[in-house]
Amino acid sequence: MARHLYSCPLRWSDMDAFGHVNNVVFLRYLEEARVDFMWRLAPGDGSKAFTGGVVVSRHEIDYLKPLVHRHSPVTVETWVTEIRAAYLTLRYEIKDEDTVYVRAATRLVPFDLEQGRPRRVSREEETFLTEYLEPGQGAGRRERSEGALAV
Repeated sequence: MARHLYSCPLRWSDMDAFGHVNNVVFLRYLEEARVDFMWRLAPGDGSKAFTGGVVVSRHEIDYLKPLVHRHSPVTVETWVTEIRAAYLTLRYEIKDEDTVYVRAATRLVPFDLEQGRPRRVSREEETFLTEYLEPGQGAGRRERSEGALAV
């Protein structure tokens, strides 16, 4: 299983009054890594994968250690833990060589912006996501008899 690595710079404006990265800023770090993963690394030139829209339906975040301002970036590792017919789940660690500061998860729903409603994960998206799927986790979306989609 591959993990996507994103080098995330710390900005002075990310700090709270105590000199730590503010808790809500970590969500921005996750967003930056997610965008880098899904749009920059999405399958191939001319691909429509993920371009129709994706919305966040859930975040979970565990703050493990305070992160103070410094000039070196942190790494955001991203991988896939679940692929279903109409959603997927990403997991993350925000860390450096010595410390994990945050563990988090995001549930994403592919969205059709033109029609204003959720859509299914495409085969092309599923193929791309499967490269980052955590071992032991099944894609689960099309393994039904009679061709029904798993949700």
